Order: sequence, then C-alpha cells, then structure tokens
Amino acid sequence: MPHTPADQDVWISPASVADAVSAAIGDAGFQDTSASRWLTSCHVSGEVIAPSSMTAVAGLPFTLGCNVTIATGDTVKQVRWLNKHKQVLLAYEPGESVRTTSRQDDVELTSSHRNVSAITIKRAGPNDEGCYHCIFDIYPSGAQEGKTCLSIEVKVGNEGNKTAISGKLATMSCWYGLPDKVRQVLWRKTAEQGDTTTLASFAKRGQPSIEEPYRGRMTLNPSLGDTQLSIRPVKTEDEGCYTCEFHTYPEGTRSATACLFVYVLPNPEITYMASSGVIEANCTAAARPAAQMVWNVEGDNRTLGPSVSSSYDQGDGTTLVTSTLLLQEGLPHDLSVKCMVHHRGLDSPMSVNLNVGPALTTIISVSCVAALLLCCLCVCLCKCFLCRDCE
Repeated sequence: MPHTPADQDVWISPASVADAVSAAIGDAGFQDTSASRWLTSCHVSGEVIAPSSMTAVAGLPFTLGCNVTIATGDTVKQVRWLNKHKQVLLAYEPGESVRTTSRQDDVELTSSHRNVSAITIKRAGPNDEGCYHCIFDIYPSGAQEGKTCLSIEVKVGNEGNKTAISGKLATMSCWYGLPDKVRQVLWRKTAEQGDTTTLASFAKRGQPSIEEPYRGRMTLNPSLGDTQLSIRPVKTEDEGCYTCEFHTYPEGTRSATACLFVYVLPNPEITYMASSGVIEANCTAAARPAAQMVWNVEGDNRTLGPSVSSSYDQGDGTTLVTSTLLLQEGLPHDLSVKCMVHHRGLDSPMSVNLNVGPALTTIISVSCVAALLLCCLCVCLCKCFLCRDCE
C-alpha cells in the first residue's frame, strides 16, 4: 500500500537546520565564533544533527546545540544532555512551560524550540574537554542521540605592561591554563633596538636555567603553568619587551608579551647665587624619564620673568634637567621659594624649599663681619709698620 504524504517522514534540509540552530544560539546573546560555526562540520547520528567537534576558549562561555528530525506523529518527550562521563548535565521536558533539571550551576538551557536543543556552559575550563551527548527521548520511535567532542583552547595570560623603579624588584608574570600539556617555559627579551635575547627557561623534570649574563640578578620559579621572572636589582638596561613562551604538546607554542619600563626617580637640589641685585636660583634633578619642574613663589612675587629649563642626556639612560629662576634681591625674610618636581614614578610631586630672605641675611651678615675683620687687620698692620719706622 503506497504511503500517503501524511505517513511520510518529515525531512529538514541541513540549511534549514543551520538557520534554526544559529538563530537559537544567536538568541542567547553569545558571540563565540566556534559556536556560531558549528554547523559547517556537522554529521548525522540517526536523526540527530550535531557538530562533530567544537573548540571553546578557556574562561569564556560556550554553547552546544543539536537538532532532531522526527516523523509525523512522533513526539519529543524529554531531552537529556550528558557529559564525557555519561552523567546528566541537564534534562528537560519540552513544552510551553519547560521544566529543567541540572546538576551543575554553570549549565543553563539556551534553546528548546522547534526540535532544537542548546545548552550553555558559562565558563569553559580544562575539565570541560571531552564528548557531549544530546539525547532526544521520542515517543513512540525511541531515543535518538547526537555527539559533539569539545576541545579547549587556552590563551596565555599576563599582567600587561609594567613599570619598575631602578634598584628595586621587578617581576614579569604569565600563566597558561593547561600546565599538563606544557613541556617547557621560555623567557625572551626584545630590546628597543629590536635585538632578541633568551633569558631563562624551565623544562619538565628539570630545574630553572638562567643565561650567564643574567645570573645573580634574575630568578625563575619552577612552574609550567604560572611562570614568574624576577629581576633584582632592576637596571635601566633591563627595559624592553618580555615574551613568555609555553611549549605545549600537541598544540605547539603559545606565548604572550608585555613590556617593562624602568624609572629612575629624581633627587632634586637647589642652588643659588646673588649678584648685582639679582638672585639666580637653580633647581636640578637627574631622572628617567626626564622630570618636570615648576617654581612656586609664595607671598610677594618678585620674579624677573618666567623660569628657563635646559636638559642634558647623561649617557646612563637618565636626563639632567635644570630650571633657573631669577628673583629680586631684598625679598622679605619670610618669603619661601619652592621647586616642585613632577615625575611619572612619583605618586605626588617632590618639593625643595629655598628660604631666600634668611639666607641672604646670613650672607650679608657674614660678608659685613668679614669686611670689618679685614679692615681691623689692615689697621693693625699699618700701626705695626709705622711703629717700626719711628724706631
């Protein structure tokens, strides 16, 4: 007896399935490219269409989806998702009011309409690798099953660019989420000129190794998952970009780069001299990068024009900056002149005080006393010579 159209199986094209599942995944609001491409390599297991394999990024959510094609008269009574241990991750009964049962808090149902089922695991981790099964319990045909095998892609993480103070401790850190796959960790440095140098390494079943020029100042912790390169004391020549490489099997080399900037803090000094009724005050500091200076004259401002700055490269990576300010002589004794020094390595500006009034009074007093003593000495000498002449 020939089949009538009502007796024939309903066939859904892969393109229609792709549209349905892609829409379901898109409704969940996830942009994981691995999830969005999953239908490009799908296979059919019975009447269930599911991707054969997927790749998820560690630390990000990922979505698994499958679609079932059923015959007319069949009904999906229940959908179950099993993990790699064949344990139930999530189960539910389709309908207007979907009731779900989940054994993990980080698993949620993303889609359950039009014979499409999708779940989302909120944060991928190394333990999520393996094959997942979606099972449609269909009445009266029986259960239909699809399988997707998931691999986890781990990206190397680091703390980003760092700054350190010359003479102090500097630590560069990296981490990789699958340490069991790491065979060796390697650190390299690229200088500003572009030269790359190997600094240190640590291999499985080995000890940390530091290259000869850096022994005594650099240390490397013995870890394949969380590596730390420490430099003490850090110097200006340590400035550059540091790359940590995780040599993994079978994925290959995974790496990340961060740059280290070394600062030399300023140690400002003020000097001055008075001549022809003018005080010349100089504020000087060597630093890396160059410091910036601002003069602050409190009270009666008798400056003779704006300050003038000059800078000189020292040859050791630092820059010497001198700021000169001219003031009138005869300023009040309580007048305070400050040189404010700004630098990227300082939380707040440094200030150096120059008390112009008392300092000049001291200079004038000392000068007067010296002149008086000199006059007395001259008088005494003259009297001595006159007395000798009289004799």
